[in-house]
Amino acid sequence: MLQPALPADPKLQTYAKEIENAGHRAAQLTRQLLAFSRKQILQPQVLDLNAVLTDLQKMLSRLIDEDIELTTRLASDLHRVKADPGQLEQVIINLCVNARDAMPKGGKLRIETRNVPSAELEALREEPGTATREPATFVQLAITDTGIGMTPEVRAHLFEPFFTTKEPGKGTGLGLATVFGIVKQSGGFITAETEPGRGTTFRIYLPGCTEAVNQQATEAGDRALLGGTETILVVEDEPTLRELATVILSAAGYQVLTAANGVEGLAVAAQHTGAEIALLVTDVVMPQMGGRDLADRLQARHPRLRVLFTSGYTANAIVYHGVLEHGIRFLQKPYTSSELLRKVREALDQ
Repeated sequence: MLQPALPADPKLQTYAKEIENAGHRAAQLTRQLLAFSRKQILQPQVLDLNAVLTDLQKMLSRLIDEDIELTTRLASDLHRVKADPGQLEQVIINLCVNARDAMPKGGKLRIETRNVPSAELEALREEPGTATREPATFVQLAITDTGIGMTPEVRAHLFEPFFTTKEPGKGTGLGLATVFGIVKQSGGFITAETEPGRGTTFRIYLPGCTEAVNQQATEAGDRALLGGTETILVVEDEPTLRELATVILSAAGYQVLTAANGVEGLAVAAQHTGAEIALLVTDVVMPQMGGRDLADRLQARHPRLRVLFTSGYTANAIVYHGVLEHGIRFLQKPYTSSELLRKVREALDQ
């Protein structure tokens, strides 16, 4: 709105553009802060952590660079854990992406599980923030990289909101803070061991349990039934989420196009010359052009296009603010890979 009203002065236009970009960054940061500060409604289930990791391994291999070697060492006698499967996936993916970013020239990423011996558990209870942990057994998930590591000063602030070592605009510092919050809310705790030039190991401790695994939480077999070959346009302004959705859908057989905002989404759709785009998966709130405006414009040109909206806000909040109406196809973030595939398949089959 400001730019057209300004004289054709390059310096003034540059200032106006910087103001606009700052506004977009502030809006993005506000959404992330709301997601971080909101106490998540967890739906804990009894899980086989090894099965969760095995199910995610193909996806993780696609998320990390080709010059990073991914290995796993999973304990055969591992206790069950009780956690929200979607939140647990988010923790694992966040830590693996963080490890990837710490190894720009390649390296090794190792994922391990084990039961925590009682003597070690007693020592851990003495550490700050862990003394109130009462369960008799804990399961450990360790994620180790051979990346650049961190100094003691950086390590001291690692889980604080907004603290980041990335370049301006490359990260908000909410990734590890979100991981910390999810682990804590799940009744566990997390530690980090790191040295400059020697990599980092994150160790997550989750309470063990002896209940039987909830079969609904073991969804690896279901995912093969939720694939397809249709072309899908994914529009998401968060790079990691966009990349993750692309990996999930591509692994299920779909042809995936991507864009970072509504304006870019229109351009990608206009330039696409392959098979008809069958489904638009779009975030609702994005800079430059939101998901609803994008969907309206694309459906005006392609009446058969199906749409699935996603957001970190709840469906009720989106409807309340007049962005969407009741009855639309909606998937709240964060979502598991199975939830995304199921919603996509439902949208395509209706």
